Amino acid sequence: MDQGIGDRFQQETKYQRGKLPAGHLDWSKKPDRYKVYPRAKKIKLEPPQREGGTPFWKTIERRRSCRAFGERPLSREALSQLLWASQGVTKTDKDFELRAAPSAGALYPIETYLAALNVDGIEPGLYHYDVRPHELELLKPGDFRESAACAALDQDFMAEAGAVFIWAAMFERTKWKYKQRAYRYIYLDTGQIAQNLALAAVSLGLGSCQIGALYDDEVNALLDIDGDEESVVYMTAVGMLQE
Repeated sequence: MDQGIGDRFQQETKYQRGKLPAGHLDWSKKPDRYKVYPRAKKIKLEPPQREGGTPFWKTIERRRSCRAFGERPLSREALSQLLWASQGVTKTDKDFELRAAPSAGALYPIETYLAALNVDGIEPGLYHYDVRPHELELLKPGDFRESAACAALDQDFMAEAGAVFIWAAMFERTKWKYKQRAYRYIYLDTGQIAQNLALAAVSLGLGSCQIGALYDDEVNALLDIDGDEESVVYMTAVGMLQE
């Protein structure tokens, strides 16, 4: 059977005993772990709740992909909780922020963007999540329901969600340390973030659906990212359950 690029990638990024990549890290070139939009309008989010919610084992039992959402809007409080549960700071250790989801080498290559479609108290538009102050940064106001659905291989149910989470990877953050094997870790990081969000949605009584089927360059263009140094890797639609 002919090997495709995925097969070659899997083989060529294996770690083998006695043949690990050599070299030293250049700490002067380590990428920043945070991306911010200093000129964007800032929206301070409600502090996340750290108690209550559905019991953990019951949350796992109830997790399902949801492709039909109710008409009621998401609350600001729920949106805040979802952002924190997926990528938020859970503890500061000296000068280092620990986050809700694990990341290879604690390099955190994934940036969270948000299409707010139907969120109570949040203007419809595209946002970036600024992790440290737990704020949203408004990138583009407007109705992006059709854009979100079209970018996700024309899956109409996306337009019915309260919000669409868009995760993009800044590849150099992880490549700085792990070279070409970094791509394995980046995709794992993203899956762990999305699973946190899926479980948080269940705990809040919401529905979610993870989306890997997307037109990469259409989403990148929507976010005004270049698709090379930073590119979309995953999406999740979240909304109220139908009554």
